[in-house]
Amino acid sequence: MSVLRGKEASAQAGPAEAPPVYLDARAEFAARYLFGEGLEIGPLHLPLKMPAHARARYVDRMPVERLREEYPELAGWDLTPVDAIDDGERLETIPEESQDFVVANHFLEHCENPIGTIETHLGKLKPGGVLFYAVPDKRYTFDFRRPVVELEHMVVDHEEGPDGSRREHYEEWSRLVLAEDNEPAEQALSRARDLEAAGYSIHMHAWTQAEFLAMVLECRRRFEQGFEIEAAARQGIEFVVVLRKRGSLPPPRGGPAVANGRARRLWAKIRRRARTALSAPNR
Repeated sequence: MSVLRGKEASAQAGPAEAPPVYLDARAEFAARYLFGEGLEIGPLHLPLKMPAHARARYVDRMPVERLREEYPELAGWDLTPVDAIDDGERLETIPEESQDFVVANHFLEHCENPIGTIETHLGKLKPGGVLFYAVPDKRYTFDFRRPVVELEHMVVDHEEGPDGSRREHYEEWSRLVLAEDNEPAEQALSRARDLEAAGYSIHMHAWTQAEFLAMVLECRRRFEQGFEIEAAARQGIEFVVVLRKRGSLPPPRGGPAVANGRARRLWAKIRRRARTALSAPNR
């Protein structure tokens, strides 16, 4: 099945301008939904700022020294220390139902089987635990020329394995992200083969927020309603979503709990006033 849809390249000269930021979704959602002890996968130089009531261990596929070799463009940045070396799509070193949360920002687009990855992450959570994802919206990044991947394509990658589409992903990346103007097609194809042979980490999939949510809803259907969507918001070039595994909910935290308490008291007053008005004799 082809990942391509419509024209191969947009007529745009560059990415669309990202919408204004009305909500710091990462910070707000982290403060409200992360608690206890969990994981953050592949943070590199931009780990999520954890609230005081959450502590993360950091997972990556290689130690910091090798990450510096892999990403020379980050030479001027401090990289997050790696606590556990593991494949973030499989997390084979992490016991089932052992984590209060899993954070993976700008990670799912690198996964060959994002549906399977979400299923794996869900299995590592305790009941009531949280998945915290941020993914780039292709319209505002270097992926802007790439077509949106079809849901059916991701389902095939999950059910039949991603081997059949891997080459196509590398070819699309080389042709629509890396190629210079008027570059010969043979050169782009050769580069794609080199990247594939090296196992270089590229964006295997490209979404807008709507298509990403469609995939999340497909996961929920497949996993027998195993999670709820607690929160979702666009922030600049990315889309942030919080998924809660089925199970007992944790106690609410300070700020939101206080706000909810005030709201309940307000509604109680309104109901009392309504009852008083209804019971009063007509004047």
